[in-house]
Amino acid sequence: MSEDSSATVSPGRPLSLFVLPSRPGLSWGFLGVLAFSFTVPLTRLALGSGHLSPLFVGSARAVVAALLAGLALWFSQSPRPRGREWIGVGVVAAGAVLGFPLLTSIALTQTPASHGAVVIALLPATTAIVSVVRTGERPGRMFWVTSAGGAVAAVLFAAVQGHTFGQLQAADVLLFAAVIVCALAYAEGGILSRRLGAWQTISWALLATAPVTVLLTGWAVVDQPPAGTPAEWLAFAYLGVVSMFLGFVAWYRGLAIGPLAQVSQIQLAQPVMSIGWAALILHESITWPTLLGGVAVVACALVAVRSRTRPSSTLRRHAHSGDRVGQ
Repeated sequence: MSEDSSATVSPGRPLSLFVLPSRPGLSWGFLGVLAFSFTVPLTRLALGSGHLSPLFVGSARAVVAALLAGLALWFSQSPRPRGREWIGVGVVAAGAVLGFPLLTSIALTQTPASHGAVVIALLPATTAIVSVVRTGERPGRMFWVTSAGGAVAAVLFAAVQGHTFGQLQAADVLLFAAVIVCALAYAEGGILSRRLGAWQTISWALLATAPVTVLLTGWAVVDQPPAGTPAEWLAFAYLGVVSMFLGFVAWYRGLAIGPLAQVSQIQLAQPVMSIGWAALILHESITWPTLLGGVAVVACALVAVRSRTRPSSTLRRHAHSGDRVGQ
């Protein structure tokens, strides 16, 4: 298959979050973020009555997504990852398929969805740091200033909401751990998608963890047989089909096109969208700290996405090395 020109990064005019069609990386990234923005409130909804356990919601949704991934790979006859590509698949699997869903599912039994959404706003800055280390992309000073501002806003929000500045709540610790493992998975998945393709990357990661997620799901069913309401099962279905599969297809496609560090900053808008969905779906009240925190991180996202990024030698090698790219 011919090399995808999307692996190249143009150092041209600043990127704009509001002109997505001219920048396919941002377009795909935004679709992924839109899909992910429902994840936190719908996870909270699925866990609402306690009929579906956190372990079941966190693991069984990956089983649903793995079934879809297996069918897609079988029908397309996609080639398997080769050599060191399996290491990247393992990182994506550990962070995006196992770590993030399980940690957030447990955390959201202890904290409102709106709180969890803004703490997870640390994810773009963390992803940017990891991606710079992995790819050699060199964002400008304004990018780092605004990324740091968004991260600080998220941390202060968590502290204010928890009514403590020197001690984090247990749910915050779980959410911060989820951010770290997911950032590693996002950065590695964005790089791997340039070789395997976006949907192939998440599909192989889902299949790699299927034995573990099936085992955890069986354990959860035996420990607490699931018996949710129709609304809770619909929320769970979204988590399995969209949050764990279709959303990742769009997100990794955007990260693969890049620039990875800039595309990752689109996710700073996710907390505001998630807070809005939490208010509409869960009828959670939006407090002033929540609103101000959301405005701060979105403002940082707008400036960060518009900043320039200098292409690295690593990315130029990707553009001309003839890597496999599956669309």
